[in-house]
Amino acid sequence: MLKIHCEKKFKNKEFHLKINFEVKEGEFCAIFGKSGSGKTTLLRILAGFEKAQGSCIFRDKIFFDEKNFLSPQKRQLGFVFQDYALFENMNVEQNLLYAKKDLEFANELLDLLDLNQHRKSHIQELSGGQKQRVALARAIMQRPKLLLLDEPFSALDNEIKQRLQDYLLNIHKTYKITTILISHDVSEVYKLANKVIILENGVIIKEGTPNEVFLKTQGSQKFAIKARILKLQKQDSIFVAILAIGNQITQVVLSPLEAKNFKENDEVLLSQKAFTLNLAKI
Repeated sequence: MLKIHCEKKFKNKEFHLKINFEVKEGEFCAIFGKSGSGKTTLLRILAGFEKAQGSCIFRDKIFFDEKNFLSPQKRQLGFVFQDYALFENMNVEQNLLYAKKDLEFANELLDLLDLNQHRKSHIQELSGGQKQRVALARAIMQRPKLLLLDEPFSALDNEIKQRLQDYLLNIHKTYKITTILISHDVSEVYKLANKVIILENGVIIKEGTPNEVFLKTQGSQKFAIKARILKLQKQDSIFVAILAIGNQITQVVLSPLEAKNFKENDEVLLSQKAFTLNLAKI
């Protein structure tokens, strides 16, 4: 189990991180929140790239506390960034074997991630999705007990992103690695994670399963879905809110009085009560 209870303050900044949560061994946990909420800082603390006050223990190994600080190399973790961080002068196979000289396991990962046909290709010859698969394979080469992913698919188009999510899910199920993913994509989090932590201004405001966090309804509501207002358009005596729900677009009619409560880019909860659709600010 991963247990972290820490605080990090920044000089010349009002923002500070104050975190307390647990992740079970083998669990897939997503850290969700807006930019600037502290997601990446938290991941860097877990990786050992930044220091914080408090403590972090994983599988009875102290990552840090008041007296101890374990270097990143000794934490038995894998890390996948947005920018691949691969060696351009090496081919795919060499990138994996640089992480660990284990050809048998490299072959296993190349098969699992459908990279066998690219094993002798140099990195600059690969597409973005292929590069990120290589980065994932290299992160797994040392058989980490903890896998940290910092929005690894955010720069990719939706079709490639969804395929890579499938690869990641397969990796997680195959090796049962405790995984922590940073994301601001609701559909990605819902698909991959079995635990979700929502950060806002450096503190946890909600945690639970994806259903508990994203689909919880109230009273006689039939459903409740997170959405974002793309546009508010006036049409005669009414307003139409154009909403983004994952990769889908829909619209809801609002009265002038209702429309006063919203603006473009607001995050809202779309729900059904009786026979009407309702919007509420989150």
